[in-house]
Amino acid sequence: MKQNFYILKNGKIIRRQNTIYFVSQKDEPSRKLSADVEDPEFLMEMDGEDAPVDLLDISERQEYAKRALPIEQIDAIFAYGRVSITSGAVSLLAKYNIPLHFFGYYGHYEGTLLPREALLSGEMHVRQAEHYLNPEKRMMIARAFVSGAAQNILKNLEYYRDRGLSSEVASIQMAMEELDSCTKVTELMAVEGKIRNVYYDTFDRIMGGEFPFEERTRQPPRNPMNAMMSFGNSLMYSAVINAIYHTQLDQTISFLHEPSERRFSLALDIAEIFKPFLVDRTIFKLVNKKMITPADFETDLNSCLLNDNGRKVFLTEFNARLDTTIKHRTLKRSVSYGRLPYLECLKLGKHLIGMAQYKPFVIWW
Repeated sequence: MKQNFYILKNGKIIRRQNTIYFVSQKDEPSRKLSADVEDPEFLMEMDGEDAPVDLLDISERQEYAKRALPIEQIDAIFAYGRVSITSGAVSLLAKYNIPLHFFGYYGHYEGTLLPREALLSGEMHVRQAEHYLNPEKRMMIARAFVSGAAQNILKNLEYYRDRGLSSEVASIQMAMEELDSCTKVTELMAVEGKIRNVYYDTFDRIMGGEFPFEERTRQPPRNPMNAMMSFGNSLMYSAVINAIYHTQLDQTISFLHEPSERRFSLALDIAEIFKPFLVDRTIFKLVNKKMITPADFETDLNSCLLNDNGRKVFLTEFNARLDTTIKHRTLKRSVSYGRLPYLECLKLGKHLIGMAQYKPFVIWW
């Protein structure tokens, strides 16, 4: 099974014949990720088979580290450092249909270098736009996204029922009853916001208050709890972009979040369903089992973010979660958690072309 590849350092992705390498400077301090000045020799133009041999054959140069990327085993690349890439490397990544996701200093998603769409479908594009333009059809899908997210939130709270969360569970169940009476997407978003606020109020009890939640803050996150949520949500968003890319769905036509320029809004829709299950449960485990500590964060004025070790700890646990398998009730075979967003996209596609009514993923175990 293909795996994600994470880059946490500054460096350059280069190509030598049919091999991709990541070249970085050794012992690079974590804070250098935000530096504005780069080594001009290190980032000199290298490309294709004409890449300078002296910089590719750097085994004798102690200041550089070179790593070959197992391109046939990579599903996507996630770049958290300041990473540049040569056109030859872009060409080879495109050949293997490998997306490259870029993230900013605070861990928020910045953009994706996507290979050319291999599964384009004019019919799917038309059907997707048709469902967006039809208020009733759009509401049905948008309502399912909110309902799926809310049910997975309830599953999380039920798991921690011994923390005295019964009143919050009841409040969320009452809010969910409002979904059927919503006639506009803005009303659905308001209900979703209400559900998440109640959910966030339980975090300190779920995690013992070691990392106080306080309030949801973004760009930049203000405390460790928000730093982990922003980091995890960006991972989830880009993972769903991957899943959509491997289907005939259009990334830009969404149903819950309003389509807009410069973002893949359908990924925002589908990610809502999986954040409680894949992101929040990762955070709960890391904190409750003391796998992550205050030493894994950097605080600067009004911002907080995971440092190098914190990112490694989070990514290790998140990847382990993606690799976990279950016996799928419909497919009757083992499926990894990381495969579930792709299966969700397939279900949505079947709904759009009239094959089967869409029902959101809800944890059943």
